[in-house]
Amino acid sequence: MNFTSTFTLSFLILIVIALVVSSVGFYKYVYFISLGYGFSIAAMGIAMPILFFNDLSIGTMVSCMLFVIYGCRLGGYLLVRELKSASYRHTMKKEMKDGSTMKIASKVSIWVSCSLLYALQISPVFLRLQNGVKTDVFSIVGAMIMVCGILLESLADIQKSKAKKKNPSRFCDSGLYKIVRCPNYLGEVLFWTGVFVSSINVYVGVWQWTMASFGYICIVYIMFGGARRLEIRQNRNYGDNPEYKTYVKQTPILLPFIPLYSVEKYKWLVG
Repeated sequence: MNFTSTFTLSFLILIVIALVVSSVGFYKYVYFISLGYGFSIAAMGIAMPILFFNDLSIGTMVSCMLFVIYGCRLGGYLLVRELKSASYRHTMKKEMKDGSTMKIASKVSIWVSCSLLYALQISPVFLRLQNGVKTDVFSIVGAMIMVCGILLESLADIQKSKAKKKNPSRFCDSGLYKIVRCPNYLGEVLFWTGVFVSSINVYVGVWQWTMASFGYICIVYIMFGGARRLEIRQNRNYGDNPEYKTYVKQTPILLPFIPLYSVEKYKWLVG
């Protein structure tokens, strides 16, 4: 089997894995982009060392382990929140369609496109394995950035959960939320930046650059869209609160030290 055939087959296997895992979205529409997302990343992180067992290096093994940690942490957190948080379920019921009236063709389209995106997101590590490039400074630096992203996102989720338990009706502005208003989304951006950087020196040709870049750009776009959606919801809930007004004027929404305080007006951001 030649290089192109091996490449195509291996990547198709990853897409199929994402399709199988994210099919949970047919039970509940939002699961395509929540539980299906997290656990798809974890499943592909498990699959790649099996597919490329003979080409593994310390760098790629670490990256795959981080995919598993990232995906299981995110999927587990979302699952626990879904099961235990009545306020979250109430909020999501108001903001997210349940998909009960959605045509099956639309669901299939979302299912397939999401699964393809998830495979593209992990493609930098896939391409390093496929191209047979061993551990180097880029894979080490990328893995370090990925770890920072996981830690940042995890800490942000913990801090917000504690703040909401203490005062459910108040916005969170403590801990990491003093630096940016969406530190969990910042952690996501940081993690996927690490993934992209980890293999930036191994991409060969237009198609490989397109795969890696498209997955990275899409997830960054989605995070900004998510920040916009959160901003709209918080403005609706806390817009009359003087403390909140001061908070949003002084705290960047997503990127620290960059004076971007609002993305609500950018209607092209969908997340």
